[in-house]
Amino acid sequence: MKPEEIWTEWSFEPGLLIPLALSAGLYAWGRHSAPRSGSPRQSLSFWCGWVFLTLALISPLHEIGESLFSAHMVQHEVLMLLAAPFLVISRPLAAFLHGIPFEWRRTAGRWSKGTLVQHVWGGITRPFNAWLIHAAALWIWHYPPFFQATLTSDWIHALQHLSFFGSALLFWWALFYGRGRHSYGTGVLYIFTTGIHTGILGALLTLSSQLWYPAYQNTTTAWGLTPLEDQQLGGVVMWVPASLVYLATGLALFAAWMRDSSSTERDKLYAN
Repeated sequence: MKPEEIWTEWSFEPGLLIPLALSAGLYAWGRHSAPRSGSPRQSLSFWCGWVFLTLALISPLHEIGESLFSAHMVQHEVLMLLAAPFLVISRPLAAFLHGIPFEWRRTAGRWSKGTLVQHVWGGITRPFNAWLIHAAALWIWHYPPFFQATLTSDWIHALQHLSFFGSALLFWWALFYGRGRHSYGTGVLYIFTTGIHTGILGALLTLSSQLWYPAYQNTTTAWGLTPLEDQQLGGVVMWVPASLVYLATGLALFAAWMRDSSSTERDKLYAN
């Protein structure tokens, strides 16, 4: 794709449009049917997350990622650091459930209370497990043969995006809600270690003198970049802006942890 064609390259694939439209419709109808299924703040968070998700998947950014590794990195960061946390903060499940028929909702409720579902969900949303799953997805997909495969197969590319987005949802959910306020303290540790290991990966890409992904060998010239400059720019995207997001979130969790600890100590003092 040439730079002058950028604004015409929107992706209108049914496999993307249908889930996006369905999720928006279900949420809007659920909030309309049950206004108490979420607060205005949660509603705003959902729509922010939904817009970021839509932009990452169907805007020209998706197509530019076929030509520029750096654009591909921006797309991934939008999915994991903007769309995922906003959607998690919105806690949209209640609205979704109120957007479907009552019988379906009751069936879903019974299914979700099953022993196997509870066991699996409890396991993957433990902070350490969610941290490990997200870290594994990031490092495995940036292994050159696997990343190269995403550029030659739409199915593998879709699996990569699903892995990044799904593991990011798990990661942010575990940090914010996995164990309630009790997870804030450990959440600080997990958020900072995530910032460290993603920063290391970004630094490796930025400082490397070798091209990791030959698929971009002949696609960057039209954008005024050499393949290595494009890779270095992509590494900086992963290294610097992402680290700032993790730092800010970690500080916010630390502040929440300190407030909760102070409140608990006051309650104990008054109780005595």
